[in-house]
Amino acid sequence: MMAALRAERARRAREAEAERVARDAERIRARCSTLQGFVREAWHVLEPRTPYVHGWHIDAICDHLQAVTRGDINRLLINVPPGSSKSLLASVLWQAWEWGPAALPSMRYLATAFNDIPVKRDTRKARDLILSDWYRALWPEVVLTRAGETSFANTRTGSREGVPFGSLTSQRGDRLIIDDPHSTKTAESPAERAATTRLFREGAVNRLNDQEQSAIVVIMQRLHEDDISGTILKHNMGYVHLCLPMEFEAERRCVTTIGFKDPRKRDGELLDPIRFPRTTVEQLRNDMGSYAYAGQYQQRPAPREGGLFKRHWFGIVRAAPAGCEWVRSWDLAASEAKGSSQPAYTAGLLLGRAPDGTFYIADVRRDRVSAGKLERMIVNTAREDGEDVRISLPQDPGGAGKFQAQYLIGQLAGFIARATPESGDKETRALPVSAQAEAGNIVLVVGPWNEAFLDEVSSFPSGSFKDQVDALSRAFQELAKSSYGMMSVLD
Repeated sequence: MMAALRAERARRAREAEAERVARDAERIRARCSTLQGFVREAWHVLEPRTPYVHGWHIDAICDHLQAVTRGDINRLLINVPPGSSKSLLASVLWQAWEWGPAALPSMRYLATAFNDIPVKRDTRKARDLILSDWYRALWPEVVLTRAGETSFANTRTGSREGVPFGSLTSQRGDRLIIDDPHSTKTAESPAERAATTRLFREGAVNRLNDQEQSAIVVIMQRLHEDDISGTILKHNMGYVHLCLPMEFEAERRCVTTIGFKDPRKRDGELLDPIRFPRTTVEQLRNDMGSYAYAGQYQQRPAPREGGLFKRHWFGIVRAAPAGCEWVRSWDLAASEAKGSSQPAYTAGLLLGRAPDGTFYIADVRRDRVSAGKLERMIVNTAREDGEDVRISLPQDPGGAGKFQAQYLIGQLAGFIARATPESGDKETRALPVSAQAEAGNIVLVVGPWNEAFLDEVSSFPSGSFKDQVDALSRAFQELAKSSYGMMSVLD
């Protein structure tokens, strides 16, 4: 009985939708003249339980895909974070739009991904959208002659073939869509990653029907500096590069040949604050670790083993030996992170030098604290450390930086506190520390902060954060000096 009622309700809903489409057909077709409009109109067919949430990044992706349709681009690389609807846009909706509203039903698609699960998923979605009552009512001229799980074709010689990336042979298309060719596992294997990038360089171009007119679209999250995106960029292969990190970085603002410019203005401004609000982004970063987040969400990967620092350089011990000389060094958040409702990170790192010359990182205090709580954090930590631990503070250039340093040292009366200006960039300051770490002379004392510290140093200088590394460099510099005054000093 219930099944019959549900079937009847479904039938009535289909009839009502058919009446609506028939009544508004011309207006719907007009709105679908652009890919952006088609995405809005067709969304309910593919995602009936998920309301469409628009974002400017969807417009950006659609604009670049439309440029391919116009013939303005025939090599396109798109790097966007997971959850940005990239597969739905490039691997599903674009084909249905070209066949229908764009009146290109003879276009032949070759779609691929790292294995057959996403290949089948997106082929089914494209096929089901084209077979839907909504689509057929609006573009009845698109008629399928076969409709398999990984392959379908229409009466106008258009087709879609879906294959795993490793099987990208003996197939050709007018559109080669390469959607996430690496998995998170295979990108970490040098052998499998090399095999994937070699197949791309040696076989992808050969899969096109026309070298001049046919197009390759690579759309993926970054997983390694030597992934397919890295290969395209490293070898200057002529791809238009649309790169949209989750958090804006002004020095990496994306500008492309079709006139696109990332509209964000402030560092840290989010790509999609509705679907990915700040709290969600911070949780992702915390759960994934800074290395994975830097690649998949910021599109700025660093090798897992590290760049300037390697994870395996740092041993871990249960305790530091007696007789160490200690410095607590601070890297201060100058202001609230731009584009964020939260302050940037402040980090205080406790570094000791043993009589044998080995350096021990015994503790890291790291938090997002407002200006009002910064003083309390530093003073409370000094009290916990004790009067024998020297304190090193940065002095930012200008009057405001000097005033802040004077004020903080005034609050640290009774402690050996020192504020010094910083010279050179963070990477230059870290070079002597890197040399000591490589020699095995820097050891961590086991603690809950270990993993976050190793994530940051191993992605430095490409990672999202540099506060702990900068605090380490400052502490190392202080301990390397031959003498210290026994009173609070302000340089």
